[in-house]
Amino acid sequence: MEAPTRILVENAAQGDRQAVEALLSRYLPGLHAFVRLRAGQLVGAKESSSDLVQSVCREVLEHIETFKYPSEGAFKHWLYTTALRKILHKHEYYRAEKRDVLREVPQPSSASSGSHAELLNAYRSFSSPSGQAIVREELERIEKAFSKLPDEYREVIVLARVVGLSRAEIGERIGKSEGAVRILLHRALAKLAQVLEGDGREEPR
Repeated sequence: MEAPTRILVENAAQGDRQAVEALLSRYLPGLHAFVRLRAGQLVGAKESSSDLVQSVCREVLEHIETFKYPSEGAFKHWLYTTALRKILHKHEYYRAEKRDVLREVPQPSSASSGSHAELLNAYRSFSSPSGQAIVREELERIEKAFSKLPDEYREVIVLARVVGLSRAEIGERIGKSEGAVRILLHRALAKLAQVLEGDGREEPR
């Protein structure tokens, strides 16, 4: 039986190595998916998602003793907000360099085949990967399709299916009602499925 997240957070804050490993193991696939989907072309061309995830994990563990645990949802919000803040910081840093990102080669992930499988499993929450496809190729196919979605579609999918926020929590973050979030998510997932199927038709306006 898995230990409650509250216990893991409290023990990790006290330096319990097993608690740290269990905590990272529980959230690493989702965090990796979040970083890959939110990094964008600019940051993705400069740094590997694995390096970004490791950087986020270090920052979280360095400050975990300051986190007051009201709920698992609050911990996930803190974790993913830390990741997003780091991505935005990297984005601003590389924008300031004024380099031609089109000449950059996206950094390959240093993840193992097992990690790729875990990442693909995280993507199953919002897509239906083919069981016969090579894992890495399937990851690239999903991420390429995801990158073609409008910003608001990408955001609502990540918040709902990767971060795991409720419709009400998403509404608070993006300034929409719970009903509007439900409709937006439905349209976003439908559009993603359409792109994955290779249907080039535009969504009706």
